[in-house]
Amino acid sequence: MIIVPVKDGENIERALKKFKRKFERTGVIKELRARQQYDKPSVLKRLKMQRAVYVQKLRQEEE
Repeated sequence: MIIVPVKDGENIERALKKFKRKFERTGVIKELRARQQYDKPSVLKRLKMQRAVYVQKLRQEEE
């Protein structure tokens, strides 16, 4: 369960923003979307490799 402490006089919009951020970090939505369809292990492996190559290229460009 996600708990967001709200101080007296704190804006409700700010509290909602904190809640959304915490909820997004838990990865619940990402997991639900992944469970909606079955992906073969070979497809997952290929996607993981593509992402790794992409991230590596980005990090090389930073240097």
